[in-house]
Amino acid sequence: MNSQLRRLTLDLGPLIVFFGTFQFFGIFAATGAFMVVVIAALATGYALDRKLSPVALFTAAIVLVFGGLTLYLKNETFVKIKPTIIYATFCAVLLGGMMFKRLFIKYALAFEFDLPESAWRTLTWRWALFFAALAGLNEFVWRNFSTAQWVFFKVWIILPLLLVFGALQAPLLLHHQVAKAPPRE
Repeated sequence: MNSQLRRLTLDLGPLIVFFGTFQFFGIFAATGAFMVVVIAALATGYALDRKLSPVALFTAAIVLVFGGLTLYLKNETFVKIKPTIIYATFCAVLLGGMMFKRLFIKYALAFEFDLPESAWRTLTWRWALFFAALAGLNEFVWRNFSTAQWVFFKVWIILPLLLVFGALQAPLLLHHQVAKAPPRE
């Protein structure tokens, strides 16, 4: 399995397990299953690549903390605000990095793309604003809709939004990609 497909499987697997478990056993069982599968995905990723992404580690920590609070306090609010906290943190890190002349998105994607600083700044702004919008959208949905509707939204709306938004960045990436010199023989 190529590395992108493996990464996608490790990222999506916990969400699919969360959704499926919720359908049959409810939010608390789904939260517990989600926590277990997130740890399994993190361990599998480490076993295969011998490294852990800071984003994956942060996300797993938030899942464990807020999932643990959900289960311990028997209060589903904690699992519902988890995406808001993750997206708001991503937004704050990206914008905060820009304030200190650090383009953190560059560190995450530099192995795939070689872009000029102006393109990295544009990409950082776009993703920061997108994450802010996702945080606001999650807040709106969990506060105004049923738990079942929020779960559907989390799995079947947020995920496609992330994929579509990422795909919409392709023209920027391709337009600004710095051509690499061919290897010398």
